[in-house]
Formats: sequence, C-alpha cells, structure tokens
Amino acid sequence: MTTRTLAIRPDSGGLVPETAMIMAAGLGKRMRPLTATRPKPLVEVAGKPLLDHVLDRLRAAGVKRAIVNVHYLADALEAHLRKRVNGIEIVISDERAQLMETGGGLVQARHLIGDKPFVAVNSDNLWIDGPIDAIGSLAARWDDATMDALLLMIPLARAHCHAGQGDFHLDAHGRITGRRRRARLAPFVWTGVQILSPRLIADWPEGPFSTNLFWDRAIAAGRAFGVVHQGLWFDVGTPAAIARTEAILADG
Repeated sequence: MTTRTLAIRPDSGGLVPETAMIMAAGLGKRMRPLTATRPKPLVEVAGKPLLDHVLDRLRAAGVKRAIVNVHYLADALEAHLRKRVNGIEIVISDERAQLMETGGGLVQARHLIGDKPFVAVNSDNLWIDGPIDAIGSLAARWDDATMDALLLMIPLARAHCHAGQGDFHLDAHGRITGRRRRARLAPFVWTGVQILSPRLIADWPEGPFSTNLFWDRAIAAGRAFGVVHQGLWFDVGTPAAIARTEAILADG
C-alpha cells in the first residue's frame, strides 16, 4: 500500500505526516471491568470513545490515513471504525493471531507505514491542544536529518491521572538524555504521541517486544528528542481516571 506525501500545516510551520499508527490492540487489563465486554479504545470518556478522541485530533492536525492495529475484541473495533469514522482513511493491521506489543506492532505494520515519517499514538490517552495543536508542534520541530524519534512530553506536575514517576530527561536542546532510573523521578512524562522515522524500525527480535528497544537505540545515538506539550493531557488508564478526567474537563 502506498503512502501520500507530507501535508503542510500553515499554523505550525511544519510538515505533518499524512500517515499515523494508532496502537489499539492491547488487552486493557487496568481498565477492567469496563473492558470485559469492549476493547479499551471504545471505553467512553467525556461522551465518546477514547479512539474517537484520538482520531479527531489526528484529523484536525491534517493526518489523512490511520493504521489501527487490532487484537482484543478486534471485531468490535473494526465494526466501530467502519460505521463511525469519517474524514480519515482507516487501514487495519491485524494482530488477532498474536498480540505483538508496541514494538512488534510497528514491525507488523511496517509495510503499511511506508518510507516517510509518521505519527504513532496510543489509543488510551486523551489530550487537549494548547496554542498550537500537539501534532503540529511535533511537526514544526521535526528534523529528519538529526532525528529518528520525537516524543510529545508533559511535565510530571501536569500529567493528570498519572501515577508514575516520570519517564524521560531532556537537555536544553530537547534531546532525550536518558530514561528514569529506579527509585528516581524524571521531570517529563511521555504522552503516548510521537513522530517516528521508519528507519528506526530495523534489526528487530522475533515475536512481541516494546518500542523501548527502538527508543534506546535512538537515545544512544543522540537522535531521540522531546517536545513539551502546552495543553492538557490525561492518562486514562483506569476506571477511576475516567471520572477525574471528566471532572477536570467539566471545570474548563
């Protein structure tokens, strides 16, 4: 399958990839019991499924094509995408036979992604754009000559509903200098949104594995960077987080 060229976003000054990969294949264990009968991406927050929030943000940013990987309750996800999604082309990466995790999911969809930088986004987070849309801010910062990965970050203090201790450290130029070490805090949390170069998807192991493998290579080579999100972000990973997220959104 071919991919289109990049589309210009006048408000960001950057080039927004026209292809995105949405990670939607997970089992949603932390979201039980809500995921007993539906896949996590179809759990509703603020009146619509998490997946629809992501698709709305991608569409608004200028993304034209979304690859969605499916595994758990895949038929329900595919039915939703056929009936409820307009304005963006949907391509399914089928992981029914085996859940490949995030890194393996990228590998399995590699032939669909093409040879241009692409957006990769988790389906279980929710963000509200700031002065510039989040994907536009990534596109404006992307430099293909120096980057293989560009992650959207949020300061730990502004990571709503997030129970972790942070994920990454950034230097003054936005380069990722390392990940959190055991028992130590890191100032930035990854939001689940990023731009990746397809060249990063190389020399992978057999079977399921985490995107951490690719990140660690990019960090070691000095080719992994971060951009700080200027809007709101919510880690909607548990039923309790849904109520907190909706309360914050209701308060404006």
